[in-house]
Amino acid sequence: MLEKIDHIGIAVRSVEASSVLYRDVLGLAYEGTEVVESQGVKVAFFRLGEAKIELLEPLHEESPIARFLEKKGEGIHHIALGCDDIEAWRARMEEAGVRLLSEEPIDGAHGKLITFMHPADTGRVLLELTQRRQQP
Repeated sequence: MLEKIDHIGIAVRSVEASSVLYRDVLGLAYEGTEVVESQGVKVAFFRLGEAKIELLEPLHEESPIARFLEKKGEGIHHIALGCDDIEAWRARMEEAGVRLLSEEPIDGAHGKLITFMHPADTGRVLLELTQRRQQP
């Protein structure tokens, strides 16, 4: 089942500069910064209740976030939905005709598995499924 809104991803040109608003002005709890090479981004997380705000800064010009910033500028990039079984949800989306942007789940921040759905199939909203890895 879907568990919650895990996080809202916001594309920014600078994690450091943008963190001032979320940490210092809004007073959200800063949870750290991480580089996610597989996505070509540096991310910073801020907790708001059970959900998080994820700031995404591109590491290079080929990053999907760099292309997003070039086309649309800074702003909301995606909404991530936490789930209990990413493979089952991938199958459900495919059965419903929702295209997925990867052949299999990929590595995301905090060691989670992630999958993005094509925004043309989700009302022009980039949705991400995210699942915590099972502990051995």
